[in-house]
Amino acid sequence: MKSRYQLRVRKWRSSMSGCAWRVYHHDGRVVNWIETPLPKTPISLAIFLHEVGHHAIGFKTYKKRCEEEYHVWLWAINEMRRWGVEPDHRVWRRFEMSMQYAVGKAMRRGLKLLPDPLMRFLPKAA
Repeated sequence: MKSRYQLRVRKWRSSMSGCAWRVYHHDGRVVNWIETPLPKTPISLAIFLHEVGHHAIGFKTYKKRCEEEYHVWLWAINEMRRWGVEPDHRVWRRFEMSMQYAVGKAMRRGLKLLPDPLMRFLPKAA
């Protein structure tokens, strides 16, 4: 994965969180970075692949950030299955929670039109 997507791991995190970003240098170089837990369990693998997915799919492929998150999660889950690792209940729960957070944040920031596949992640009215 590191060589396929030209990634650099800034740090292997001890927590179950991750981050992906791209740095553009003045001389034209582009460096793809991730921070993620070392993939040892299904959940840490899902988080690792999720961060890789941001680079695999591209940061500007989807206009809405919550839509990017959705497609990156689908990519990560499909990659897990392709490698023969079935996502467990923790992976599915993380996917659901992450998407509810991303959609809720987009709505709070004034998103007017939510893509159809993301409607199921809308916060429930109290």
